Amino acid sequence: MSVNETDGADRIAGYVADISGFKTQFDVFHFMKRLTENYGARAFMVLNLPSATSLDLSSSSIITNWPADLLSEFDQTALLPTSPILTRLRTATAPFTYDIAHVAKQRDAQTTDLSRSLFERFRMPRGAYFPVHDASGMRGAVSFAGDRALFTPAEMIELMYLSVHVYNRLAEIRELDNRATDMLTEREIDCLNWTAAGKTSVEIAEILGLSEHTINHYLNRATKKLDTVNRTQAVAKALRLGLIK
Repeated sequence: MSVNETDGADRIAGYVADISGFKTQFDVFHFMKRLTENYGARAFMVLNLPSATSLDLSSSSIITNWPADLLSEFDQTALLPTSPILTRLRTATAPFTYDIAHVAKQRDAQTTDLSRSLFERFRMPRGAYFPVHDASGMRGAVSFAGDRALFTPAEMIELMYLSVHVYNRLAEIRELDNRATDMLTEREIDCLNWTAAGKTSVEIAEILGLSEHTINHYLNRATKKLDTVNRTQAVAKALRLGLIK
């Protein structure tokens, strides 16, 4: 193995180690932004494979840094149902590169020019899709887009490997979040709600008619169940999960 190959293998191993340690979708999002930049692309998307009746892409997106205007216009002009890329994702399991000029020609006459001009306007005319699935069999894809040259075969291999790890880590994070949601008691949620409202343990104890020690016990237990390090992080995660408002 050459020096460059060794460096490349170490770099990919480092990425995988990073992915395995992520606790939230935000961690994965920031990693994907960095990965996208490192490979010279402009934007990424991690998505669940849209159903045959899906009319918009945004509802299937898990995390993405696509420009909001691009995603909105893509959905408003109903480009998803006739997408040649989506058709290919439904029928293939191998990764593939694409050029929007070629993809647009596979569309119907009404959306050919619209599709091409949209992605060229946002400087995302080329990229790649990597079909993935999680342990439950849920199918999805990871994409990278920009205006650089198409990814090389070596880059495709690296990104495919990383895409599998990213998609599966996101599934594991969702599972951990679901378990935490199921495990939290009503009292623990009450305490998180009042903490989010700016109340101290003493104030929450007075409101709920409990001791300060009991309130701290509930908050410490909720913090542990949510896999966070303090009550501030616990509140933030509970808000993200929709457990409190």
